[in-house]
Order: sequence, then structure tokens, then C-alpha cells
Amino acid sequence: MSLGELPAQVTPPRFTLAGTGPDSVTRGEVIAVPVLPADESDALVLGPGAAALAEELDLLGVLEVEGATGKAGEVTTYVTPSGASGQPQLRRILLVGVGAQRPDDFRRAGAAVARVVRDTEQLTTTIPALDPDRAIEPFVAGLVLGSFTFVWRAAGAESVPVAEVRLAEIGEEHQAALGRAVAIATASWQARRLATTPSNIKNPPWLAEQAAQIAAEHGLTCTVWDETQLAEEGFGGLVGVGQASVTPPRLIRLDYAPAKAKRSTPTVVLVGKGITFDSGGLSIKPGEGMRTMKRDMTGGGVVISTMAALAQVGCPVKVVGLIAAAENAVSGNALRPGDVVRHYDGRTSEVTNTDAEGRLVMADALAYAVAHLQPAALVDIATLTGAMKVALGQNLGGYFADDDALAGHLESAGLASGEPVWRMPLTSTYADKLASKIADADNAAGGPGAITAALFLQAFTGEVPWAHLDIASVGDAAKDEFEWTEGPTGFGARLLLTWLGSEQPLSGVGG
Repeated sequence: MSLGELPAQVTPPRFTLAGTGPDSVTRGEVIAVPVLPADESDALVLGPGAAALAEELDLLGVLEVEGATGKAGEVTTYVTPSGASGQPQLRRILLVGVGAQRPDDFRRAGAAVARVVRDTEQLTTTIPALDPDRAIEPFVAGLVLGSFTFVWRAAGAESVPVAEVRLAEIGEEHQAALGRAVAIATASWQARRLATTPSNIKNPPWLAEQAAQIAAEHGLTCTVWDETQLAEEGFGGLVGVGQASVTPPRLIRLDYAPAKAKRSTPTVVLVGKGITFDSGGLSIKPGEGMRTMKRDMTGGGVVISTMAALAQVGCPVKVVGLIAAAENAVSGNALRPGDVVRHYDGRTSEVTNTDAEGRLVMADALAYAVAHLQPAALVDIATLTGAMKVALGQNLGGYFADDDALAGHLESAGLASGEPVWRMPLTSTYADKLASKIADADNAAGGPGAITAALFLQAFTGEVPWAHLDIASVGDAAKDEFEWTEGPTGFGARLLLTWLGSEQPLSGVGG
């Protein structure tokens, strides 16, 4: 392996269905069964799969001794060093709280189990059997993402995810639901992997290579513009932001069409910010502000990962993903405050702050989409403004939309997927702040920063129904909590796939 080559990473758990109960498992090391909060008799209730085990083992007794409550994500471990009848390899039974059995509760239960069963070959669980139609997808997401890790150590990973997870007491009729759940969770894992990769590996050409490889694996069409093509075709924002770096910019296009697509099938365009490292340029960030900037391409990583899973979730519309990739570096050739760039649609931007670079590259991609792709809806996603983090903290993403139906679809998908977003005001009250004396707009109009950034982008969206997801607030997890492990989150893939995998993702949009 060369000095600059990324070592192999751990992979997510594999999932299978088993119609039988956990007591029939003869080679599993760990069994996890659900625990419901106290019922009318003021006693905890054990869920599916526990009855046969409880005949031999005092599961309720250990819950009482440990003071268990059944709240979501609470794990009580019953150790079986000598196994159990017919199950000589069994070493632990996990009694897992599922709270009110909402999707969030199943997601948290899955994440909690993931942390307990690392370095285990097989887990058998009946937790989703409580309500397979509602529980499979969030439980799988929680278990997969709670298992996520990324390492570049000489000795390799300190721990690895459980290798196989058997969902017991669930029949084959739920196989399609499990496939969809795994696709969505894996896309989110992939977005995290891309966002977490260090920037001495990850640059615009590398990101384009990743996209091409993923496209080949999932039946997508991939087109990449290099720096020469970008300059010749007028992508001035991308060229300007990327010109200071030794690794030149790229525009990446991925195309998906459903199996029964017709010429009349509508197209959704996703645009992702792909700044593979953001130093701030000549308007340089302080050192602490640069520490997490390898993840400033999260939007681009989310778009790539979402595109890869569209077929698996049965997306009924055409989708084009555009990733505007550049490194915002410092050199003698860097953009200067006061420079003017000309975007793909001919509009010009005065660059008064080189650290407001994401909107410059995304403007080119948005303008290209409007000019060539005839989208029925346009959605961009970016870790765009620190202002969004100030407004919403670190557990809620923000979004703007000029179409109420599109806004409703995204908000509902966010709640369903566990990636909630809050609609922000797309108000023209602050439009005058974007004025420049020499160009069509100032790229750094000032506060309120999230709103003025959205207004800047809106000018490139034409008359297309449009939404802008500013996920800077949720781009990083400060600590291990629920399904998040510390580090870049890859937020947005589950939301977009939940929306695009619905029966009518464009219902009411543009009406």
C-alpha cells in the first residue's frame, strides 16, 4: 500500500430474515429481545422470542435487579457463560428497551444494540418482530449507523461491526422491506465514509473516481467535466474556487432512470456541494474552523450515495445528480476578495469573501440544470452556512423552499427517516443585501447568513420548484449519540431516499 492509499475499511452488517424464533438458533453468540415499559400491572413486558428463553432463564429477575425501565435504547445484559439448552454457543442475551415503539424508538434500540455487539459474528434479534411494517427500516438504520467506524491505524480497526444480523420471527413476505431498509442505511453509511475520508486522499478527481465506480456498480450513467471543459463551457464559479488548488475542480453528473421510464417521466435534479477541503481561501478560516472541513463535501457525498440506492428503493422518477467538486485552497493563484466570476448562466458574482465558496460552485450546477435538464423539481444540499448551526444547533437540519408541496414532502421524509429538518423563511426582506455595485450579486451578503445564502442560490433556479437543504448544523456529530457516531454524519441520504422512494415524490409540486 502506498503512502497515500486509504486502507480497507470495515463493512456494514449483513441482514437476513428467519421465520423461526431465537430459541432455534444453535450457533449464535448473542440474542436480543425487546423489553416494553411497564403495563397496567406495573411490570415490564418481554416481547417476541423471550417466552421460550424465559422458561429456563430468569430474564425478568435480572431486569428488576438492574432497575430497567424499558425506555428506548436501554440495554440490560444477561450473561450465559455455559450457553442454554440446545444453544451451547449462546453467551449473552440482550434485553433491549423499545419505549413507545415509535420509529425513533426502534432506531435508538438498533443503535444501542450495535454498540454492544461489536466484534461478534452473529446476532439474532426479535426486536423488529414487534411490528415489522414499522420497525424494520428504522431498526436496520440504527444498527448499521451505530456500527459505523472509520480508521487509518497501523493495526487496523480496534473493533468491527457484528458480521451478521438475523431478524427472527419475520417471514419472507418482508424481504422487500428489508432490502429497502438495507439500501437506505447503506447509502447513509456510504455518505459518512465519503465525508470522513481525509483530504490528503479525497480531492475532486478522487471524488469523481468514486462516483464513476459507484455508477458502474449500480447501473447509473456518469459524466465528468475536467478543469479544461469547465473553463471552456463557462463554469466560472467552479473554476474560480478551484483554481488555487493543485487538484483541479470537477463537475460530476450521475443519471438514473426507472425501469419503465418514458419520455414523459419527470426529472428531479439533486445538486450537492463537493468542497473536498475548505481552508476559506484567502479569507482564511481560523485553525479550529478548519478542523472539520474535510466534510465540506457532505452534500456531494450524499447525492452520490442517494443516486446509488434509487433503484433499490423503487424511485419512480428520473433523477440527475450534480456534484460541484473543488478544493478551496490558498496559493498565489487564489481568488481574491473583490474578484468577479461569471457563472454558467452568465450572471456574475463579486467575491467579497472567499470563504463563501460553496454557493459559487453550486450556482454553476443549478444554472446548468435549469438550462439543460428541464427538471420538475430542483433540490440542493450543502454544509453551507455556520449561521444554520447557530440557528438550529446540531440535531436539526434547515431547509428553504419556494414550493409548499415540495417543502411538505421533504419535511415528512425527514421525520420518517430520522433526519428531521426545519423550514426556514425564504424572505425577500433581505434581498437588497445581495446587491453589488459591479456584479449581479455579492457572494457574502452578511447576516442573516443562512437566508442570504439561500437567496443567492435562488437566483439560479429559474422558475423551477426548488428546495435548499443547509445541513451545516448537522454535518458533524460531537459525540456518540443514538445512531450517530462521533464525526461527519453524511446527513441527508436517508431523507432524500425516503422522499424519492415514495410512490409519488412530485405529488402537488409545481401546482
